[in-house]
Amino acid sequence: MGNDGLDAGQDEVTDARRQFAEELKSARELHNPRPLSQKALARLVGTSKSTISRVETCQGRIPPELPAKLDEVLGTDGKFKRLYEEVVSRSFPSLYRRRMALERSAIAIREWSPTIVPGLLQTADYARALFKGSVPRAGEDEVAAHVSSRLARQTILRGDTPPDVHVVLCESVLRRHLGSPDIMRRQLKALLDAGERPMLRVQVLPLDATAHLFSDWPVTLFTSLTHQTSVCVENFKTVGIIDEPDHVRMALRTYDEITSEALPARESASLIATQMESLT
Repeated sequence: MGNDGLDAGQDEVTDARRQFAEELKSARELHNPRPLSQKALARLVGTSKSTISRVETCQGRIPPELPAKLDEVLGTDGKFKRLYEEVVSRSFPSLYRRRMALERSAIAIREWSPTIVPGLLQTADYARALFKGSVPRAGEDEVAAHVSSRLARQTILRGDTPPDVHVVLCESVLRRHLGSPDIMRRQLKALLDAGERPMLRVQVLPLDATAHLFSDWPVTLFTSLTHQTSVCVENFKTVGIIDEPDHVRMALRTYDEITSEALPARESASLIATQMESLT
């Protein structure tokens, strides 16, 4: 039964990928005032003809930056961005898809992580080391697909209207070596760079902070355009979405408590930099 689920999921990814390819070829050939060749389109979006060819024949991954450029050049009003998000969404197990949808549409994201750097801020090497450690028998193609899907989520941070993102990490996240010192240095540098973005704040909760409701699990709070907040709690091979108002209020209160105990952003950046410099 497990294999059937995997096959069904792969079929869904293939279908979404094929739709992206067909829409791209159609938009290119029907472009006004004249059709565009693969070479001409590649020049306009700043990529290679071979990349456009691979996308149209469903070979390899779709470069994360390509959909927005296609929408701009072809005047498709966000169509390729939406199609790409569907490809990414279907690459995750169905259990996680609502979480991914909440993430894509959120105007504010609050994250707490007691163990690892959250996916929105992971580097490719860090994501690869994490996945290979959790799925040691995974082949290189599977690892590459996972890393690509993980990094694709980060496009929401580079859009025209990125969400407000607030991340609080346990200090142990900085000290836990998931990969070589070079991998950890690059990951910590990425955290420092992320904290300099105007819509993104990174704080560190010291190891001697008091216990709290979220001590055991990573928790994400998503706030929608209608200012409704949903709470996502992740555990081994499962994810729970909580919308019940009393529980949401409790989660928001807990997040505020964590934030108040965490180091201020500037002190958090200093601690991250110190840990980065200590890696040899």
